[in-house]
Amino acid sequence: MITQFDLDNYVGKSIGDICQNGYTPLADNHSAHFVCHVLGYSFGITCQMLRGGKVPGAALRLNDVYRQCPSVGAWSLRPASLQTCLVFVLGASTASLGGRAMANMPRRHVGIFAQGFIWHYSSRFGQVVRHTPSQFAQQYPPPHNTMFYGSLPSNVPRSGR
Repeated sequence: MITQFDLDNYVGKSIGDICQNGYTPLADNHSAHFVCHVLGYSFGITCQMLRGGKVPGAALRLNDVYRQCPSVGAWSLRPASLQTCLVFVLGASTASLGGRAMANMPRRHVGIFAQGFIWHYSSRFGQVVRHTPSQFAQQYPPPHNTMFYGSLPSNVPRSGR
């Protein structure tokens, strides 16, 4: 299980510091890329595939991450027992809860929620940051700032970090 200490060690790091495969295009949103490196998720398209990297790759697509979550729901309805999870922010109409599908829209973001904070890769700052849930919701203006939780995928391909 990931800890606050583990996550705090990423704060201030750029995607270049995190991705040993060198997948760092500045135009890309690296939120899913960061989450998948930290949690070791290697399903779907990975940084290793796109860069021909020598180390295990991490998943890149936010849609793939969302689809792998065993359960998803509105952030306001997150079960109290779910102390560590993924948190997504996007337009409410772009996410399907029942089918765990997400439209391919530019204003979407994901982070890791633990101990009351969310760690995520901020493209605006070019580094990992730690925010409160209310700060995280401000990634995008309304109506693109609806938050959803996703329980951590467990039975998925892992990269070994």
